[in-house]
Amino acid sequence: MGKEIWKPGTVLYPVPAVMVSCGNTDGEKNIITIAWAGTINSDPAMTYISVRPERYSYDIIKETKEFVINLTTEDLAFACDYCGVKSGRNEDKFKTLNLTAKKGNKVNAPIIYESPVNIECRVKEIIPLGTHHMFIGEVLCVNVSDELMDESGKFHFAQSKPICYSHGEYFGLGESLGKFGFSVKKK
Repeated sequence: MGKEIWKPGTVLYPVPAVMVSCGNTDGEKNIITIAWAGTINSDPAMTYISVRPERYSYDIIKETKEFVINLTTEDLAFACDYCGVKSGRNEDKFKTLNLTAKKGNKVNAPIIYESPVNIECRVKEIIPLGTHHMFIGEVLCVNVSDELMDESGKFHFAQSKPICYSHGEYFGLGESLGKFGFSVKKK
């Protein structure tokens, strides 16, 4: 068994497939699918998204300094893909996909109500990095669907059937392989 050497590239997979919603006070709103998103810090809670400057959502987020990361599920897979290949310059994706835009609790950007988790963010910094610019966002509020909460207050995100993106395809997450720390748990 050998290894081929490839040129430098972005092959860190799987990654989250999220729908980022944004909007301004003129009523303009959009959804863009982002696969380059992640956690930066836990206290204060910080995240990032990387967006190409030519994308329609780029200017909206840059102007408003707000965005919402909406986590995706198997039920949202079609919408997730659609929002990644169609431009909001030409249509209202909320209307086309029959998704509900609700005003965020801490930001003016809309949340996608059908998403089980909406992470409301305020832009702290924009870092131009080449093909993409990184929007570093402070997490101001997280909305979670109450049907995924149990009586003890535990959130069961896996029940929503989350999806990820890997090398051009969307995948469900499948079965749990173990909880954090299972490798060192005393038997």
